[in-house]
Amino acid sequence: MLLMKKGFFPVIRAGKKSATLRFWRRPMVRVDTIHRIPGLGFVRIDSVRIVQPASLTEPDARTDGFATVSELCRHLRTLYPSLPVSSPGAPNGRKLYQIRFTYLGEEPAPATDAS
Repeated sequence: MLLMKKGFFPVIRAGKKSATLRFWRRPMVRVDTIHRIPGLGFVRIDSVRIVQPASLTEPDARTDGFATVSELCRHLRTLYPSLPVSSPGAPNGRKLYQIRFTYLGEEPAPATDAS
């Protein structure tokens, strides 16, 4: 299941956010699955890949709804205060995953819904 903060709903609906970052031990979503995000609607997972925090680029930040990488990293630090956002890895075997998605709207998902 993929959850999002309500503050991101407007930028997702406007198409200005099509990616999110998560520190996970293993991928928690799969490509081509559809997830219902309560209060937002449905998203299709387009890609899931491991990224290094130090290798994040300005385009990565923009697809995540931020103007700059530093703004994105500040936000990550508020979500994951105990994890080192600027280092290559994270404690306890966690990795940073970039999940790219397509917002499908608020209509019910087809029968392949993975949520």
